Amino acid sequence: MSYSNNGESHYILPPVHEVVCQVRFPAILSINTTDPADFQEQIRDIFPKYSTRQEKSPQPNVPPVTNHTFISADNRWKLNLTKEFLSLSTLQYSSWSEFAAQLDRPLAEFIRIYKPANFSRVGLRYMNLVNREKLGLENCSWDELIAPAYLGPMAEGSFNPEDVLSINTNFSLKLSTSARANVKSGTIQLQQKTPEGIKKSKPMFLFDMDLFMAGETPCTLCAPALQTLHGHALPLFEDFLTDTLRNAMN
Repeated sequence: MSYSNNGESHYILPPVHEVVCQVRFPAILSINTTDPADFQEQIRDIFPKYSTRQEKSPQPNVPPVTNHTFISADNRWKLNLTKEFLSLSTLQYSSWSEFAAQLDRPLAEFIRIYKPANFSRVGLRYMNLVNREKLGLENCSWDELIAPAYLGPMAEGSFNPEDVLSINTNFSLKLSTSARANVKSGTIQLQQKTPEGIKKSKPMFLFDMDLFMAGETPCTLCAPALQTLHGHALPLFEDFLTDTLRNAMN
């Protein structure tokens, strides 16, 4: 794995499926028992849709957790607030600058209103799905598109890559003194309906990067921490690609 920093890349056909930012903090019990009216009022112009649900704990005799959900008017952005975390997610990611701007006010208002002691985990997750059909690469095998470090037995040369029905690789990576990444990669099958109503299975390749900083991050350093994680995500993603896949996405 070369893990070389090639700078920020912009692709016409990026494989990103979902991006999630989550910050965890020591439990604030009032979020579980009182509607976050003050918080909603500060973000209601950008997240006008609100709902709530009770999530049961797998542990016996543990009260359910209230999950407050705020959604943007165009349904692109979802904000979740519980007694232990705040998260922003989107299925229509276009750029880090846009994502960071969408997070800026909710994060600032959360810190101002609830005054968390610190953030126990600051995380940024990129889930990518490589679709050969979408990229016009139906005749390419996975070993032509994906770097060997993420191919498991496909990279060994003992197997025909198209004979490997499924693979799943997982590893943890130290990115810096404080930053880490949990990486998952492998083939995945998604079921989709055709116009005729028939489900058709399409093989795709998953590349899931969960980057995070654990420990106690001061609230004032949350934004710089996220910027640092994003900076680590770029070279890690580039390392996953071969030139064939990179050129197809451009």
